[in-house]
Amino acid sequence: MPVSPAPVSKAATQFGERVRTRRNELGLSQEALAHACDLHWTFLGQVERGRRNLTLHNILKIARGLGIDPGELVRGLKPPRDAG
Repeated sequence: MPVSPAPVSKAATQFGERVRTRRNELGLSQEALAHACDLHWTFLGQVERGRRNLTLHNILKIARGLGIDPGELVRGLKPPRDAG
């Protein structure tokens, strides 16, 4: 049985939770939101589980699909500490 990869970071997990919460508030499926964002639904699922480190362009696409300012998705998130 394949093991699911760990989340990228705490910030990625929190970002994904914000996306999922807003998507659910809007009553959208992952597929519907992915279509609105011009992204693949499996990619969006990985975002919601914190498995993706997003580019600025994808953050903007997701915010547009959710009908919110991108700042609402990233406000207060902290970058992971460097390992070295």
